[in-house]
Amino acid sequence: MGRKQRQMALGAMMFFPAGEHISSWRHPEANASGLMDFQYYKHIVQAAERGKFDMFFYADELYVWDRFESGIAEANSIRPEPFTLLSALAAVTERIGLAATISTTYNEPYHIARKLGTLDHLSGGRAGWNIVTSQTDEEARNFNREKHLEHSDRYGRAREFVEVTQGLWDSWDDDALVFDKTTAVFADKDKMHLLNYRSEEFSVRGPLNVSRPPQGYPVLIQAGASEAGKELAAATAEVVFAPGTAFGPLGTIEDGKALYDDIKGRMAKYGRSPDELKILPGFLPVIGRTEEEAAEKLEIVDQLTSEKLGLDLLSHYLGRDVSGYPLDEPLPYTPTLDGYNQSKSNLQRIIQLLERERLTIRQLYKRINSRGIAGTPKQIADRMEAWFEGGAADGFNVMFPHLPGGLDDFVKLVVPELQQRGLFRTEYSGTTLRDHLGLKRPNSRYAKSFAK
Repeated sequence: MGRKQRQMALGAMMFFPAGEHISSWRHPEANASGLMDFQYYKHIVQAAERGKFDMFFYADELYVWDRFESGIAEANSIRPEPFTLLSALAAVTERIGLAATISTTYNEPYHIARKLGTLDHLSGGRAGWNIVTSQTDEEARNFNREKHLEHSDRYGRAREFVEVTQGLWDSWDDDALVFDKTTAVFADKDKMHLLNYRSEEFSVRGPLNVSRPPQGYPVLIQAGASEAGKELAAATAEVVFAPGTAFGPLGTIEDGKALYDDIKGRMAKYGRSPDELKILPGFLPVIGRTEEEAAEKLEIVDQLTSEKLGLDLLSHYLGRDVSGYPLDEPLPYTPTLDGYNQSKSNLQRIIQLLERERLTIRQLYKRINSRGIAGTPKQIADRMEAWFEGGAADGFNVMFPHLPGGLDDFVKLVVPELQQRGLFRTEYSGTTLRDHLGLKRPNSRYAKSFAK
């Protein structure tokens, strides 16, 4: 019997409620007013489940981007709270994983361990956690700070945060709850454990008042590509969403393979195997039944963002207002990571782009906003297959130019192409997110033996 063909993992990403693009809400086919309507999200996640996606991934932020007027007037800053949303979606789905962004800077481990543990129970083992450290001063000002934590400090906190949270999930052995009505024994007291974690950052006694999650731990996801981010991923993550649009103008397959090899090459020093981590580059397919139709659809997407918003977004990424410089000339300075305290991976990709091409400011802001890849279903599948078979990806975090139609098109047109090639499942073979991703259920730190 031949070896089973390796298959890719797919996440369906919602970066903004109307789509990945900052101006997706303006797309003629977007349901811009559905962002606080549960039926809207239900349609999207059920469509992703019909497409056999491993997970629905909901990106979250803890602020309104009001640094620039365009962030209020032209960009969508409204979104529902993730635990409420995913818990509701768990009730109307059966197999698809449910993951969300949760900040380690502006939360506490006990809260998050309890909420994620509950979501994992109520969903039957489908919860995932995208571990982020947040990135802006706007967020800090909502949580008793004027400035965001320094990059190294917040990643140090993040690693400890995950360690504490995992310890809390291990508070109860898998068989600790007895429910013996005759003997009046609810739980075996010897199978409950106090964490008693103490450091300069955290003091957490435990135990958690939620029993051990069905998956042991919800799946741990990470998206940073800075040095600190890659170390955190190598040490703790089980899925990495390779940041940016690896398929777009900001990345090449060589870039993708370099990041893939870099992160997986760091895992051995943490006693981990490369198979314990799935790397999913992000990309935004703009699908047409013909090349001409796809190109026309991409042109619509590229025209959605005004010059003002595009410049403000570039200024945000650079950490410096560039709107006063001549638009048809290059930046009058060379961007650097020195002293930069936002998302270093975003700035690093801009620096790499400028090293490769001499771009004017106008060309640069259009380039960072033009993230879509246009193509027919076959062309999109060809590109995915090349990355997957070329050692640059274990699957993909798929983003959409508008919702719900962009997802519907992908499920209808691209998924069958991938299935026909044997690159993607035709049915779910398991019930948990770990099952879908081929990840083992982690052993409790207190367990004497491991049982899946």
